[in-house]
Amino acid sequence: MDFTGSSYKGAIQNGWMEGQAEYTFPTETKYEGEMKEGMFHGKGVLHFPNGSKHEATWENGKAIQGSFTFADGLQYHEQDWDYCDGNDRRFYSERCNGLRPAGESQLTDLHPPRVIPDSCYDCGDGFYDPTTRVITSYAGQFLRNADDEEHEWIVRTCRRAWDEADVVEPEKSAATRPEETSIMT
Repeated sequence: MDFTGSSYKGAIQNGWMEGQAEYTFPTETKYEGEMKEGMFHGKGVLHFPNGSKHEATWENGKAIQGSFTFADGLQYHEQDWDYCDGNDRRFYSERCNGLRPAGESQLTDLHPPRVIPDSCYDCGDGFYDPTTRVITSYAGQFLRNADDEEHEWIVRTCRRAWDEADVVEPEKSAATRPEETSIMT
């Protein structure tokens, strides 16, 4: 496993990872559960570095039934999913803790939001640098290279560092511009 950057704890039978096991990917995502002929098979849980997890029943490496829980405790349900949709755009933390006072917009589920490095995007599990097409964790560790599809999605939808500094000052009214309110004599 050294050449892939992965680690494995469990039995090997006929050259295959087999039985109850723990497999850790180079991205630090960890699978704990049953394996058959080197694939996830049976009950198992994928634990992601950000704290979210996918509990599932696996069949020959594919999840056939399961649930996904985000790091903040929000559970994904395919049926009747109404989180951050067109009808209710609140973040999970806003659903749990209520909306912020008027004038305090919440831009992400985390408030205040993370500061995005210059020229980068916040893509949900880390920062994306479009010049290198590399996604790093919020702690700065390499996660992955973005393919064309992910690059286009990030550029189209994710928060950008340069938007953070774009604060538009309200235009001053005549009453607040002393040079325009002084009396000419």
